Amino acid sequence: MATDFSQGKVWKNIIFQAIPLTLAQLVQLLYNIVDRIYIGHLPGADNMALTGVGLTFPVITLVAAFTNLFGTGGTPLFSIARGEGNEEKAEKIMGNVFSLLLWTSLILFVFCFWFRRPVLFLFGASQESYIYGDEYLRIYLFGTLFSMIATGMNGFINAQGYPRMGMLTTVIGAALNLILDPLFIFVLHMGVGGAALATVISQGVSAIWVFRFLTGRKAILRIKKENLKLEGRLVRDIMTLGTSGFIVQATNALVQIVCNVTLQSYGGDLYVGIMTVLNSVRELLSLPVMGITSGCQPILGYNFGAKKMGRVKEGIRFTALIGVGYTLLAWVFVMKFPHFLFSIFTDDAGMIETGNAALQMYFFGFCFMAFQFTGQCTFQSLGYARRSIFFSLFRKVIIVVPLTLLLPVLGFKVNGVFLAEPVSNLIGGLACFLTMWFTVYRKLGKDG
Repeated sequence: MATDFSQGKVWKNIIFQAIPLTLAQLVQLLYNIVDRIYIGHLPGADNMALTGVGLTFPVITLVAAFTNLFGTGGTPLFSIARGEGNEEKAEKIMGNVFSLLLWTSLILFVFCFWFRRPVLFLFGASQESYIYGDEYLRIYLFGTLFSMIATGMNGFINAQGYPRMGMLTTVIGAALNLILDPLFIFVLHMGVGGAALATVISQGVSAIWVFRFLTGRKAILRIKKENLKLEGRLVRDIMTLGTSGFIVQATNALVQIVCNVTLQSYGGDLYVGIMTVLNSVRELLSLPVMGITSGCQPILGYNFGAKKMGRVKEGIRFTALIGVGYTLLAWVFVMKFPHFLFSIFTDDAGMIETGNAALQMYFFGFCFMAFQFTGQCTFQSLGYARRSIFFSLFRKVIIVVPLTLLLPVLGFKVNGVFLAEPVSNLIGGLACFLTMWFTVYRKLGKDG
């Protein structure tokens, strides 16, 4: 029986969705985080292996950007169609998203694999770090299709009210990755390439799991052959709403490139490696608030489609309060235990000593990030694509990138790169949330 998100307490519905989604996202993140942890402790590689893998982040993020373009664009439309009772349209949306992910993954693989050498040097590689970056990327790219299908289609499992099943998608793959990583890296002595191979195999298993569920009997709405043919109107709507998610990841890739190039110029490979750790810690600590915002999306979209505006407003309030409360605690934790967080990823004493101060600067005012997430989530869930797109661009392209380039020139040097993030969280987060509050939240009215 289909889940009716217009019934029951809103906060319970959000938590019911958010907890397994958070765990699923954590496990999904472990695909890459575990690779970095093992690679950071690789005997004889010092910090160079970690630096080399960090250079591949923009490529991996670019793949995630196209996954978001279709996945995060289609899922809210799918939820709204379900809320309206139009299951035929919902299935067409899901089928079109699957086709878009399939064809795009093949194009990305060919392009990124063919041009990986000039791309890595463009992203800040040195002759020494390129060796490790190329070894990882040339294997990792073979899992592009698996990664995009597993991640992009998993949202349709969650949107049907099966968050636990969605969690299993990533649990199975990540558990396999945890086993294969040390086997390939240390037992079979495959090094950085072994980490990439373990990830590809694990993502393949996750993709098969998602596909089998969405074509099987347990799914309420299924992937059907007749819905795989692309329809111009649906593709346009999916990409319009998904552009925000695409820009979030694409601008993340842009920021990573600018940071790596600037750090290489002012500090060398050591600081590129430090940024690899900072990105990893940020991804880990951002997970709970991302889980809450992801969990509320089908709730907001469904109730908006069902004209339950009071419940939509309640969901927005709850998401904001939980997000800000958590990120405050996370900020305190980083300030108190930077050495512990850094040592998870490397045992290089020089990197840890230099990186502790960078970590504390980078996470200053971390709580303001929750305002950005809440505003973006609301815009996207309710179909306000243009506003969502604008604030995605505003924080990263208009604030972070210029500051990353300007602050080092003004005398902050490498510290300027790390300070750009908290400034953008403050300005961008508040601007996004306040705009959402006054232009959307206050105009929702009462239940229809």
